[in-house]
Amino acid sequence: MTQEPATPTPDWGPFGKPLFDDPKMRALARVGVVDVGSNSVRLVVFDGAARSPAYFYNEKIMCALGAGLSETGRLNPEGRRRALSAMRRFAALSDSMGISPLTVVATAAVREAEDGPEFCAEVLAETGLKIWVIDGDEEARLSAQGVLLGWPGAHGLVCDIGGSSMELAEVRDGRVGKRLTSPLGPLKLREVKGGKAGRKAHIKAVLEDMHSWLGPQRDRLFLVGGSWRAIARIDMERRAYPLHVLHEYRMTATTIRDTVRFIEESDLEKLRQRCGLSEARMSLVPLAAEVLKRIISTIRPKDIAVSSYGIREGMLYEQMPREVRERDPLIEACRFAESKDARLPGFGRRLYAFVLPLFRNLPDERKRLIRAACLLHDVSWRAHPDYRAELTFDNATRAHLGGMRHWERIYLGVALLHRYRNKREGTHFEDLFNILSEERQGEAEVLGKAMRFGAMLWIHGHEDAAELRWFPKKKQLELRLAPAAAPLFGEVAEARFKALAASLSAETSVRYLSA
Repeated sequence: MTQEPATPTPDWGPFGKPLFDDPKMRALARVGVVDVGSNSVRLVVFDGAARSPAYFYNEKIMCALGAGLSETGRLNPEGRRRALSAMRRFAALSDSMGISPLTVVATAAVREAEDGPEFCAEVLAETGLKIWVIDGDEEARLSAQGVLLGWPGAHGLVCDIGGSSMELAEVRDGRVGKRLTSPLGPLKLREVKGGKAGRKAHIKAVLEDMHSWLGPQRDRLFLVGGSWRAIARIDMERRAYPLHVLHEYRMTATTIRDTVRFIEESDLEKLRQRCGLSEARMSLVPLAAEVLKRIISTIRPKDIAVSSYGIREGMLYEQMPREVRERDPLIEACRFAESKDARLPGFGRRLYAFVLPLFRNLPDERKRLIRAACLLHDVSWRAHPDYRAELTFDNATRAHLGGMRHWERIYLGVALLHRYRNKREGTHFEDLFNILSEERQGEAEVLGKAMRFGAMLWIHGHEDAAELRWFPKKKQLELRLAPAAAPLFGEVAEARFKALAASLSAETSVRYLSA
């Protein structure tokens, strides 16, 4: 059996030219948004690659503006005082960061309170910040757009719970479809008459009406909002799940029912402390759990994913042109990291072409991870050599990266760990490896060792100086070296080539090509 040489990779591959090379895209590099919610007021400053921004600054104040709104018709006075103080601080911060003006939206509490317009006027007078009060339909749309920021191809139903309301919105083919709002926020549920039985009947009636209007929703359910994230964190605690990253955390109907029962049977204060939740957030969890249990039994989704992206990310998504929205958030984030931190920006693309023959038959979803790993292979070079392997694993598995499932985070982390060391045993990450199947662990190890070897073949201006050929049936790994690359294949490079072959259980051969 013989193998044809690898097909040359197009200049930028299937992902197109990096966004941050375009001055128009750099205008999105730092954007500040404020969400004035019924329970909290939060400032987020996004920074980085236009399609996959990092969280440059993130601050939340639990104000409970919507507490008591159903009874008084007005904003909670203490919450209003705290919210105004937070807005003064956020305005000063934005000025110091040079990102004024902030984009500010307010949701259910401010739009429903009789003194909502007065509060907005007060904020404008004291801070210069204009608050855009959005209706429930717009709130649902922005939350769904936040999900699309993290999952460009998302299909399913977005469920965003705030303090005073809960929104549902369809997403499909990169667009937001039907959406509607409801009074199922925990602060509102506190005021429903009849105790738990009264709440149960109320929640059931509202959700059945929503479901009837939306029609069947059997795809994925995306959970957005602090109360859902708190329940997911408790689910992690109950299951002893090792990776405490809430974005893309998956649950099932069964695990949710088990966790709701776990919450009902637990000492809430002890549970709060174990999970690192605030008192204000934990006070809403039992009410939100009642809603979630009914949602699952009413909608019966195929699966359930937690989204850390919501209305604030949706506000950023709103500013993106369509060509940016359609980009892969993971690849754009990795490209940005390479351009900013690698010693030789651009080499990741060449490294991907070099290692690709080992993974020719993999599906595109895994080739995407291979490309991401190659882009990130050198961004941690400033770290002490003894800690690079663990640092790269930690960054890959815990960073704010969209478009990655948990197993993909571990895959990327294992590959980057092996970029710097041959063995993964002996690290304090071993409990995380079980999230990844043994087959994929082995595949990620091969990728890491291939990058470790390929990184030694830096030759500027010689794209095809070195080439790998892989014959899986023969278990034969061949290295072809052009004259320009031959001097680079010294003792250390040869040892890394053999380590790569050992991971493949392969024999090696080296061919030196003539000029």
